[in-house]
Amino acid sequence: MNVLIIGSGGREHAIAWKLNQSSELEKLYIAPGNAGTNEFGTNVNLDINNFEAIGDFCLEKEVAILVVGPEEPLVNGIHDFFVNNSKYSSVSVIGPKKEGAKLEGSKGFSKAFMKKHNIPTAKYIAVTRENIAEGIAFLEKNKAPYVLKADGLAAGKGVLILENLKQAKEELSNMLKGKFGKASKTVVIEEFLKGAEVSVFVITDGTAYKMLPFAKDYKRIGEGDTGLNTGGMGAVSPVSFANNEFLDKVQNQIIIPTIKGLKKDGIDYSGFIFFGLINVKKDPYVIEYNCRLGDPETEVVMLRLKSDLLELFDGIATGTLSERDVKIDPKTAATIMLVSQGYPETYEKGKVIKGLENVEEQIVFHAGTKQNEQNEIVTNGGRVLAVSAYGKDLETALKNAYKGVDKINFEGKTFRTDIGYDLKVK
Repeated sequence: MNVLIIGSGGREHAIAWKLNQSSELEKLYIAPGNAGTNEFGTNVNLDINNFEAIGDFCLEKEVAILVVGPEEPLVNGIHDFFVNNSKYSSVSVIGPKKEGAKLEGSKGFSKAFMKKHNIPTAKYIAVTRENIAEGIAFLEKNKAPYVLKADGLAAGKGVLILENLKQAKEELSNMLKGKFGKASKTVVIEEFLKGAEVSVFVITDGTAYKMLPFAKDYKRIGEGDTGLNTGGMGAVSPVSFANNEFLDKVQNQIIIPTIKGLKKDGIDYSGFIFFGLINVKKDPYVIEYNCRLGDPETEVVMLRLKSDLLELFDGIATGTLSERDVKIDPKTAATIMLVSQGYPETYEKGKVIKGLENVEEQIVFHAGTKQNEQNEIVTNGGRVLAVSAYGKDLETALKNAYKGVDKINFEGKTFRTDIGYDLKVK
């Protein structure tokens, strides 16, 4: 069958890499893709939010399955557009409809959903200009650090963690006044939870679900998890503290109540659910939901998924996911993100990338790259490449990934040398 992936990052490259291994795949298209995705399919210059153009392309190329990588088109209702338009309804969309995508698109919605269905999460209050006094009272009742989250999508920048009460009050006011545009018209203030974070992914057809490998990503730009938040500087899988006891709690207290809650609320949800969890004294709590796969976690999850991904997608399309098997590679996978100097703030693009041809044992997923007029691969984003590798254990996987990092160069190449540091046996 023919498949179209929407997106241009490392996540989409990793999905393309995995789909390319399927015997069921005939032709693969990626819109818009990057300089790496064209190794596995054809890059197509389409706007990810121009649903009609995407639909027309699907008809022209006889695309059976549309895989939506990033959250924005899902929150904007791409699945609904295809379902509600008879012209395009034959295309199966992997990703939830607009109402389900609100789990990611609205922090207030997701927190209310968790409260309604008794899913463990931090105590919170949703604040607008009308009830700002209640928000301030909630801050005063809590201890530092103070967590403020823009309700809507804010390109990964809408979460503030502040140590000072006065600053927290000021930032609450700034956010409600439009610091993050429409995204912070409502602000969710949360109780701070302390613990180790873990990313959990499931794929669902709305009734059945299958678990994918656990992963852990590293968001901060600096060593030892310091400095500004980024889209992710690296990831590892599996996660040592996520043992069978923890897994049982995750399934029974979080995943099953989420799937049942969506059904109970009449929300037709199919695709991926990404649970951003925190392990607080061996108990899992939900920090956030995402309605798609994470990045750079996908770059390790796809390495460890032994099953045919296209078969799983077909299970969603046909409502037969319960009949499909998910097999996991016992090996460890690690990915190290190479980023542009200055990221996550101002950075330059167009730096020529050298040494990719020397990488043999590792798998390099492109995140922010393109080909210039001279057919050179150049940087085209803050996060540039995800260098991924297997190993018999965490230490070996990281060692192998860093060997690949050493072979690649571009002006301003920046990366963390301590990915997985907190999980290593001391």
